[in-house]
Amino acid sequence: MTRSSDPAPFLDVLAGRRQSVPPIWMMRQAGRYLPEYRELRARAGGFLDLCFTPEFAAEVTLQPIRRFQFDAAIIFSDILVIPYALGRAVRFEAGEGPRLDPLDTPEKILTLKREADFTTLEPVYEALRRVRAVLDRSVALIGFCGAPWTVATYMVAGQGTPDQAPARLLAYRHPDAFADIIDTLVENSIRYLLGQLQAGADCLQIFDTWASVLSPREFALWSIEPTRRIVAGIREQVPDAKIIGFPRGVGALLPAYVEATGVDAVSIDWAAEPALIRERVQSKVAVQGNLDPLALIAGGAALDRAVDDVLENYASGRLIFNLGHGILPETPIAHVEQMIARVRAHRS
Repeated sequence: MTRSSDPAPFLDVLAGRRQSVPPIWMMRQAGRYLPEYRELRARAGGFLDLCFTPEFAAEVTLQPIRRFQFDAAIIFSDILVIPYALGRAVRFEAGEGPRLDPLDTPEKILTLKREADFTTLEPVYEALRRVRAVLDRSVALIGFCGAPWTVATYMVAGQGTPDQAPARLLAYRHPDAFADIIDTLVENSIRYLLGQLQAGADCLQIFDTWASVLSPREFALWSIEPTRRIVAGIREQVPDAKIIGFPRGVGALLPAYVEATGVDAVSIDWAAEPALIRERVQSKVAVQGNLDPLALIAGGAALDRAVDDVLENYASGRLIFNLGHGILPETPIAHVEQMIARVRAHRS
C-alpha cells in the first residue's frame, strides 16, 4: 500500500475537527459481500479459525481498504471472543449464527471464570500489529469489543433470540447473578481493549447491538453504566483514547448515554430522529452513520437520496459516514462504489 504522512481524517473528526468531506467506512466492511473474503473464508475452515489466524484476519481487514480506500479499517474479529477466552464453548454454525453453552441460572453463572485467558486473544493482537505495519497512516485502525449487555445476552441464552428475552428475564429475576456476568465482562473488556490499543489500534468501538430491547431504567443499569466503566477504565491507562459507542436503536435515550459514558462519538441507526441527534448529540460528540443497509442494496436513485439525506442531516457537524448497522451479504459491490463516490463528491 502507498504510504502517507497525512493525518487520518477519521481521527480528526474524533478529535473535534469537522471535515468538509466526511470520512467513510462501513460496519462489517470485511465480509461476505466481497468475493475475496468468501475465497479466504473457504480456505480458513471455521469462522473462529479465520478470526484466530493472524495472517487471515489481517488480510480480511485489509481487503476492503484495497478495494474501496475507506478512511478506516476495523480489525476482523468477533464480539464473542471474550466469552471464548473466559472458557465458554463458542461455535458458529452455518446459517444459524453463534452457539454457546447457556448461563441461564445463578448456579451456572457460578461456574463462569472471572479472568480471561489472554493468550487465547494474542492472535487478535498479532493481526492488529500486522495491519498497522502496512496500513497507510491516513487510514485509521479501529479495535472493538461487544458491550457487556449485548455479549451477556448471548452468554445467557446460548444464542441470539428475537428480543433477547432470556437475558432480560434473568436480569429481572436474579439481578445480582446477572451483575456477576456484567462485572466479569467489564473488567475483561477493559484489558482486551487496552491490549488492542497497545497492538496498534488508533481508536475503539463498543458495539451494544441489543441495547434497544431494554427499558429506560434497565438501559441505564445494564448498558450505560457498564460502558461508562469501560471508558473510564481505558482512560485511566490511556487518557486520550478515542472511543465510539453504538447503543443500537435507543432513540431518545441516546443523549443520556453520551452524557454518562464519555464516548467521543456515537453510531446511530437509520431510524434516528435527525433534529434530536443534531441538537442533543452531535452538538456534544461526533456522529457516525446512518445509511439504511437496505438502501445500499436498492442502489440507483433511492441510494442517492438516502446518501443525500444523511449528508443533509449531519454533514454540517462532525460526521463519520457509515451505515446504520452492518452491510448485508447480498449488497452489490457497484452500489458500495456508488455510495462512496457520492459521499466523496460532497463539499460543505
